[in-house]
Amino acid sequence: VGAETIALRIKGTRRLLAINDMPPPVSAMFDLRNSTAIRTISESFDTLLNGGKRSVGVIGDAPMGGEFVEIVIEETPLRDAMVRFAQNILALSLFISGVTGALVFLALKRLIVRPVEKLTQSITRFAAMPEDQTRLIKPSGRTDEIGTAETAVSAMQHVVFQQLKQKEHLAALGLAVSKINHDLRNMLSSAQLISDRLGEVKDPTVQRFAPKLVQTLDRAIAFCQSTLAYGRAEERPPKPESLDLRLALDEVADAIGLSESHTVRWENLIPARTMVKTDPEHLLRACTNLCRNALQAMDNAPQKNGQNHHSQGHVLQGHVLTVSSKTVATGWILDIADTGPGIPAAIRNKLFDAFHGSSRPGGTGLGLAIAADLIRAQGGTIALLDQLPGTCFRIELPNNA
Repeated sequence: VGAETIALRIKGTRRLLAINDMPPPVSAMFDLRNSTAIRTISESFDTLLNGGKRSVGVIGDAPMGGEFVEIVIEETPLRDAMVRFAQNILALSLFISGVTGALVFLALKRLIVRPVEKLTQSITRFAAMPEDQTRLIKPSGRTDEIGTAETAVSAMQHVVFQQLKQKEHLAALGLAVSKINHDLRNMLSSAQLISDRLGEVKDPTVQRFAPKLVQTLDRAIAFCQSTLAYGRAEERPPKPESLDLRLALDEVADAIGLSESHTVRWENLIPARTMVKTDPEHLLRACTNLCRNALQAMDNAPQKNGQNHHSQGHVLQGHVLTVSSKTVATGWILDIADTGPGIPAAIRNKLFDAFHGSSRPGGTGLGLAIAADLIRAQGGTIALLDQLPGTCFRIELPNNA
């Protein structure tokens, strides 16, 4: 077995069974009878680090009723075996680590790096040509953070794409309107000259309607000259001045033909001589858009026979367009209410966005967008109030408008 000495202790007597010619000195003793895990590990490291050319004594249980067996053995073969085992374990560990690292790398590249690269490339390609619909990212349907990012980027790209299409539509519309504007303004100017000639006619009916016709043509020419202001996002700065609100709203009603309507009743509840400070042109344009929308909505949705509506304590037959005002601490309020079909909930969030706020077939939604811009330019607000039946818009302007 390669031992230097072999000794056996039986019944209190220690017998030397075998011995080398010249046994070396024992450098360390190891008793295997009462060894623990911690002690064994410690002694293993001691052999690995300090062993090599020393002789050690080992004590273990003895057979045939003996108390123990003690041998003296060289430590070099044991240490060499431990070194070989450690080298094998190191090589196996390196191999397992390499395989594990490769699998982790491939997994990360497939699950994270490649999707992120694809997402980055999609963003870069879309940024280079956002008007190309084929460059919109298609979410993979993943439920993790990358899937959430893909969904968010896809939603953002669709919004940007739609906004660009809308801007292109607005640009094309502006170009078309600019071409129409020139000829239309010339035709209105000709009509204005004819209306001036009509003012010289002595017929009482002509004398009564000619001034209104002249005013309407003047306003139409002014509107025509400022048609492109919305497309340029540049409205004329407001010029506040005193305005009789009741008379101004009656002019709006006459301009849109409410006085001749057989299906809609006009009710002006604004007290006489209600003077406010505002830009007359801006306010009349905003109110004209709102009242015209209300009139068209009620004309397209006839009221059922026998249906009544209550307004200020009176029972009114048919559809009603009502305007009222009141003074508040911060300024004054103008309400424009109708008894039409109301505004669908689907478009309420984009009610004042161009080309999104119309529920009427063929409508563009520009009227409400223009009205909102005109009111906000004076530091005011416009909002849709909850009212059943019908629709009610509230305009609120400050005292220093």
